[in-house]
Amino acid sequence: MKIKLGAQVIDKNGKVLGTVDHVARDTWSGEIKKFIINKKPPERDIFLTPEDIREATDTTIELKIA
Repeated sequence: MKIKLGAQVIDKNGKVLGTVDHVARDTWSGEIKKFIINKKPPERDIFLTPEDIREATDTTIELKIA
């Protein structure tokens, strides 16, 4: 699964949620466990998992959820 820092994240309705700011990996396997989209206050950061992704390229991540 391609999850790269700076990739634009779009929900299933086409709304841009932000960009990937951090990727958390399993320390043993190196597998991606979560990625974070930082939001400006007062909005909260969004924590997502690879299971939330419908499609991913080097520059864009499309989610299964809204």
